[in-house]
Amino acid sequence: MQYSPKVLKHFRDPQNIGQIDSPDGVGEIGNVVCGDVMKLYIKVEANAKGEEIIKDIKFETYGCAAAIATSSAITDLAIGKTIDYALSLNYNSVVKYLDGLPPIKIHCSLLSVDALVMAIYNYLQENKKPISAELEKRHQRILKKAACKNKSLF
Repeated sequence: MQYSPKVLKHFRDPQNIGQIDSPDGVGEIGNVVCGDVMKLYIKVEANAKGEEIIKDIKFETYGCAAAIATSSAITDLAIGKTIDYALSLNYNSVVKYLDGLPPIKIHCSLLSVDALVMAIYNYLQENKKPISAELEKRHQRILKKAACKNKSLF
C-alpha cells in the first residue's frame, strides 16, 4: 500500500490535534470493521459579514495512518470556513487534498467527513438553530451506519 507524501505528512505531523475546552459542537464516529474511531470538536463564531464560521477545530483519532491523516486534512479544510462550506466537503474533497488514498483506505476519509457533519449537527441542535432537510438526512444516514450510535468511543 502506497501513501502520498501529503498523507504521510499529515500522519506524522497532524494538524489541529487535541480537544477544545467548551466546544460548540462535537462529532463522534467509529468503524467497527477497521477499528478506527474519531472525535471532532468545533468552535463557531460570526465573521465580519455575520456568517458563522468554524473558528477552531480539533480532533482525536484512534486508527491507522489514513484515519489520522484524513482527520488532520478535514480540519485544515474546514478551519476558518463557513458552516455551509464545511458541509459541502465530502470524501472527494479530502482524498484530493491529500493527493489520493489507496482505494482500501477511502472509508477513512468518510469517517472524517461524517465526524464534521456530526459536530455541525450537534452545534446547530444545541443552539436551537435551523437544521436543513439535507443535513437531517445526512445525520440519519450516519447514525444508521455508525458503530457508535449513542455510546462514547473515548
